[in-house]
Amino acid sequence: MQKPDRHRNTRKPNSKSSPEVAVVVATLGRARVVAQTLRRIENQTYKPATIIISCAAAEDFDDASDWPNVTVVTGPVGLAAQRNTALSALSEAIEIVVFFDDDFVPAADWIEIAVRAFNDNVDVVGFTGSLIADGIKGPGLSFEDADRLIEQAPPIGLVSLVEPFSPYGCNMAFRRSAVGSLRFDERLVLYGWLEDRDFGAKLKSKGGRLVKCMQAQGVHLGVKSGRVAGDRLGYSQVINPLYMLRKGTMTYIQVVDHIFRNVISNLVGSLRPEPYVDRRGRLRGNIRAGLDALLGRLDPERAVRNVQKPE
Repeated sequence: MQKPDRHRNTRKPNSKSSPEVAVVVATLGRARVVAQTLRRIENQTYKPATIIISCAAAEDFDDASDWPNVTVVTGPVGLAAQRNTALSALSEAIEIVVFFDDDFVPAADWIEIAVRAFNDNVDVVGFTGSLIADGIKGPGLSFEDADRLIEQAPPIGLVSLVEPFSPYGCNMAFRRSAVGSLRFDERLVLYGWLEDRDFGAKLKSKGGRLVKCMQAQGVHLGVKSGRVAGDRLGYSQVINPLYMLRKGTMTYIQVVDHIFRNVISNLVGSLRPEPYVDRRGRLRGNIRAGLDALLGRLDPERAVRNVQKPE
């Protein structure tokens, strides 16, 4: 997935034009954020059959009864675990499952474009949209920012698919028949860190194409509340890719590139940290993970057990 190429759609369309779609939103402690995200999902031109909010506790979104077609499911904490809880709750009728972060704002036609891509390309099993802006790389964006950026975004034109492309967790969709019994790796605890790449690699090994579609646009707000503490994230930045190398869902080159870029970013950033990123905490986590790796401890769960508590 290092050298993506663009391809025009040349595949034979699927005869079924209106598959049932489920949208899954995993969340923790962000009830107000989820409510605003749901308002944007409700404006989709292609209406999902159901929206599943996956929480650790019902109070994470306790006004779900006020929303049509919204179901709240509860289960173990952690992004991978919460997504798995939602997958297990899907009805048999669902043919496409969409995963949005609780702070991702999709353009109104995101689902419509995704459905079209799956219908027109029967061998596509995983789909990712494109980001107009990603607030995770800065202080974060507001919903008003997202609405404005989406409204002002110029049209891209004919649908084009970029591949191969590893799914990006804030906005991705999968063909249900391809997923089958496959689940996210719950050993990738807390925020998950690379759980999307791991899931995509396992799905691709079963056959099919993983694509990115430039026309399916949206904005990732990068809300800072409820995020994992710097120490824990820094630990996962090193241990998770090494763990995935061992299980075969990342290559050696990908692992070296990923760890090098994150450690250098945290090292340089720790000299003059951004106010919205705990660079020094991440660097501490990187170092602890490196020491554990030297001792042969490639256990992602140690981010919970042996690193500082969340902020």
